[in-house]
Amino acid sequence: MTSALTGTGLPDGVIAVTQRPTEQRSSQWYGGQDRNGYIHRAWMRRGVPSHAFDGRPQIAIANTASDLTPCNAHLNEVGRSVEQGVYEAGGIPLNLPVVSLGETNVRPTAMLWRNMAAMATEEMLRANPIDGVVLLGGCDKTIPALLMAAASVDLPAVVVPGGPMLNGTFRGVPLGCGTDVWRLSEEVRAGTLSEADFLRSESSMIRSRGHCNTMGTASTMGLLAEALGASLPGIAGTPAADSRLLEGAHATGRLAVEMVAEQRTPSTLFSRGSFRNAIVALAAIGGSTNAVVHLLAIAGRLGIELTLDDFDRIGSGVPLLVDLQPAGRFLMEDLHRAGGLHAVLHQVRDLLDPEALTVTGKPLVSHLGEDIDDVPIWDGEVIRTRAAPVLDDAGIAVLRGNLAPDGAVIKPAAASPHLLRHRGRALVFDSVEDLHARLDDPDLDVDADTVLVLRGCGPRGYPGMPEVANLPLPEKLLAQGVRDMVRICDGRMSGTAYGTVVLHVAPEAAAGGPLALVRTGDVIVLDVEARRLDVELTDEELAARQPSEATVAGFAAPSRGWERLYVETVGQANTGADLDFLVGSSGSQVARESH
Repeated sequence: MTSALTGTGLPDGVIAVTQRPTEQRSSQWYGGQDRNGYIHRAWMRRGVPSHAFDGRPQIAIANTASDLTPCNAHLNEVGRSVEQGVYEAGGIPLNLPVVSLGETNVRPTAMLWRNMAAMATEEMLRANPIDGVVLLGGCDKTIPALLMAAASVDLPAVVVPGGPMLNGTFRGVPLGCGTDVWRLSEEVRAGTLSEADFLRSESSMIRSRGHCNTMGTASTMGLLAEALGASLPGIAGTPAADSRLLEGAHATGRLAVEMVAEQRTPSTLFSRGSFRNAIVALAAIGGSTNAVVHLLAIAGRLGIELTLDDFDRIGSGVPLLVDLQPAGRFLMEDLHRAGGLHAVLHQVRDLLDPEALTVTGKPLVSHLGEDIDDVPIWDGEVIRTRAAPVLDDAGIAVLRGNLAPDGAVIKPAAASPHLLRHRGRALVFDSVEDLHARLDDPDLDVDADTVLVLRGCGPRGYPGMPEVANLPLPEKLLAQGVRDMVRICDGRMSGTAYGTVVLHVAPEAAAGGPLALVRTGDVIVLDVEARRLDVELTDEELAARQPSEATVAGFAAPSRGWERLYVETVGQANTGADLDFLVGSSGSQVARESH
């Protein structure tokens, strides 16, 4: 079985570059004896030997390392191991720093720049003498952006996920990065945890390098990159501090050279079956709802037809097998020691597409083994068997109705069962600022049955579709012991968050969606089993309404720069929230010569 420990599948001592085609893409820069070839070679020498330009594969390492993206700060070290693997296989590694988006620091939201990061990376790969690329990502938006770029430029590309941080503990109890921030901060607001103890937990939560150790978006996208077939089998989920990540990075460098020789590009590897495998994996691991938007965007770049309904159709009936926060108890380090992604996928092997390929050139299922003993589960509490799942049906549910004509999503595994069918009065907030100004007003007309509605937070409205859908609960209800309510929003929520949250409502309020027409006091009905989200108004009553001045005033109206381009061209959540002119693969054509 090919894995991070067994390498790329090449016999020891075989140099992959011996299989290279007679002319690499990079030879269009470095080949020939004319002035242009001279300029390109001369400026790239800087101590590089002449044989570096003899047709050896030029492998870019698209590196999102940054001190301001703390979850990716270790990727320079990972990149050095990739370099060694590329050299060993006869290629030439080239470090290429690309746009890095840190979820915890970037304001107003990292999602505003996912498409920009993808576009910038795509253009740098297309503009430079590159034959293949290794994609180094970790924090939430970096892996999706890199995969979108690779899909568009269509050069041989392989992902090295940066990996989760190690488990941290506070007073002897493991802390889930992100998830416990939400939990502990609500306990402070409820008066059951002192502010001093809350702050003491801060230094315990982030124990090591790496991204969030819960099944948040970073962990989800690292695992789904492998389920898609975009990573070396066996590497996803390896903790960032584990030396086996560097071993896998080295093997990935070797694999990248092999991929160039065989011309394994995204368009030759990825199919609808690849996305089926990712959706099955998403349900089985209890992954982040953000993966829906990212997978739709990646498929859009490839020109593969993927719809919101595919997530419900394929994911419905897939059992939740991983008992990880926020839907369960454990953390990513536990998943790795319990058997990792392959142990999970082996349990649902019959649901996977048997022909969907990976970067090795072989189907994903060929890396999972035929027999149950081929991929053992080492801790049955962390990874459940198919016969004893955490939940029988863990797929993300897609809701439709007169509040969400183009769909909305909810993660039942992270919701309260008693709220999955609910009817209540709406309490509407027109913006995040409106929410913060009124939420804790002791005179707020709200009870446990109220449905909290936050709008103006979609791709256009905010802009950037921020992670605010998991609204904090009103302070007076927290004091009464309430810990969950139905919440509805056209924005997103962190993959580390939990609760009965309906999100990604499409069309969003700023795009003319009916969410803009809801008023406080309207009755909203949620029925997850029936896949419905409705406000109890007739079509005629809705059509007669107009958005209020306060609603419209809350929508973003940028006058210049990236934000203006984004607002004018971004699609809705149900299509992946990509820019309309970036959808569809444009291929790896060479930039026009300027010398």
